[in-house]
Amino acid sequence: MNEQPTKITAMDVARLAGVSQSAVSRVFTPGASASKTTVEKVRAAAEQLGYRPDPLARAMITGRTRIIGLVVAYLENQFYPVVLELLSQALQARGYHVLIFMAENSTERVPEVMAELLDYQVDGIITASVAMTNDLTTRCASAGIPVVMFNRGQDDDRLSEVTSDNIAGGRRAARHLIATGHRRIAHVMGWQGSSTGRDRAEGFGQALRDAGLEPHAMIDGMYSRQAASQAVRTMFAGQVKPDAIFVGNDHMAFAVMDTLRFEMGLAVPDDVSVVGYDDVPMAAWPSYNLTTIRQPVRRMVEATVDILLNQIEGETAPNRIRIDGPLITRGSVKERTRS
Repeated sequence: MNEQPTKITAMDVARLAGVSQSAVSRVFTPGASASKTTVEKVRAAAEQLGYRPDPLARAMITGRTRIIGLVVAYLENQFYPVVLELLSQALQARGYHVLIFMAENSTERVPEVMAELLDYQVDGIITASVAMTNDLTTRCASAGIPVVMFNRGQDDDRLSEVTSDNIAGGRRAARHLIATGHRRIAHVMGWQGSSTGRDRAEGFGQALRDAGLEPHAMIDGMYSRQAASQAVRTMFAGQVKPDAIFVGNDHMAFAVMDTLRFEMGLAVPDDVSVVGYDDVPMAAWPSYNLTTIRQPVRRMVEATVDILLNQIEGETAPNRIRIDGPLITRGSVKERTRS
């Protein structure tokens, strides 16, 4: 009968390295201090013995799992794979790991997902474009689990949030279209159940009113390609058609451009100018060449991670950060002659 291999422990590593067991623990604990000599000896001994620290055992001792729960609404939007990659890299660099859960772009599945995250005893939660109910906020607070909302705001003083300055972004998009001679400017809005969609629409409307204009049309695109395409069909069904469209995110803007060009036979920007929001990698592709508001995603990720980890370490005051993003001009907007 084959004997089961003996599990290598931290004490075995300590004996071989000639250090204390606490020194081994410090070497394998992110953020703990140990001399360069100790680190080299411990890691060499661990490599020789095939030792790997047990994260579950460490969690039982420290009360920390070093796992961050990340709840994402949808990955079809090309903005969120970029966010996931940057958040994962930033958290791993600080000694944390990410547990990803998907929730629909509504509040229906969020309670179920959050309950699962609480079961996993995560140290903190980041929600990316997912709304929190009052009950969920209270449960997280009672469990001592900090929550930071990414790219979504909410009127709840207990929650931290990091967004781009969506009102300023919507205003900047509208002003650019006005400055380039457009007067029949429509808006395919982001989902109006979200703060991001409402704020971008608010900034857009403010800029038009300041210029003495009214929106040609405003239709909720629900952050959906299908809904955005249908919104364009509705906008172009009348006698007077838009000469420009501001779209609530790039994901919908691509659908808007495809519908205009391949279904309606219109040219972008010769017939209709289009501006998006996010500046995902596809926006720079020659097939779209989309003028758009850039979300400063790296700065947003850095701020999110800093706020969350500070709260995990005991800084409990909520923080709300809005980071302004620039307009990236490409070829989807045409200068029009003013009559």
